[in-house]
Amino acid sequence: MSLLPTDHPLLQGELRLAGRLDGRFFDLLAALALTGSLQKAARAAGYSYKGAWLVLDAAAALTHAPLLETATGGTGGGGTRLTADGLALLAAWRELQVRHAAFLHEQASWLATQPALDALLKRMSMKTTARNQFHGRIAGVNPGPSTTTVRVTLDGGQEVTASLTTQAAQELQVQTGKEALALVKASEVLLVTDFGGYRLSARNQLAGTVSRVERGAVSSLIGLTLPGGTVVTASVTNDAVDGLNLAVGQPATAVFKAYAVMLAVRA
Repeated sequence: MSLLPTDHPLLQGELRLAGRLDGRFFDLLAALALTGSLQKAARAAGYSYKGAWLVLDAAAALTHAPLLETATGGTGGGGTRLTADGLALLAAWRELQVRHAAFLHEQASWLATQPALDALLKRMSMKTTARNQFHGRIAGVNPGPSTTTVRVTLDGGQEVTASLTTQAAQELQVQTGKEALALVKASEVLLVTDFGGYRLSARNQLAGTVSRVERGAVSSLIGLTLPGGTVVTASVTNDAVDGLNLAVGQPATAVFKAYAVMLAVRA
């Protein structure tokens, strides 16, 4: 069972005993103590009846002591109950849970005193399918009646422009200086190796060097490293890779429109 301090959802840890006895196992013991029925306890903890017996046998082998005792018939009726050792193990687990949660809370409190590290970890908490997640700060906001453009200066010094509805900009409370993430799907990124004297209307044009070519069955993922170390990933058909002769070390420019940028702003 993972216990998370409520004030820092990034910090977590899984408590196990002997590397194998986890929260689900102790849910089984707790249900046994409550119901006196292995069948009911197995159902409550998400085990099959046979699976519950197997995990209990494995635990008994680890503890070198019986954790259960069974009774059949009699004035008290039949059933299954925890032995003194089983009850002691369950009590120890519950106390360890409390101590484990307190430990995580203490570490979260320390982490809060490290603003740079805390901010870095919080950026890792966003889970999205967008391959490109560029961190930076809002450098400019240009509101319009229906559309607002937002310029974000990336950590590497480059600038990305996002176009969003003015209503969305107001809800995000975009302001100059705020921390932000610019999210761009790899499929929205066009790679240009030679402009041939033409200029493109796309607001975002980031020049760099091809640093990775990961070829798939139909398409390839191309990594383009910008000055400063930021990497832009583009999804390109294999035909286009062959046609452009894309290879590591080749200069190229990642191009994507402002409307292809989704903005995430630190609350």
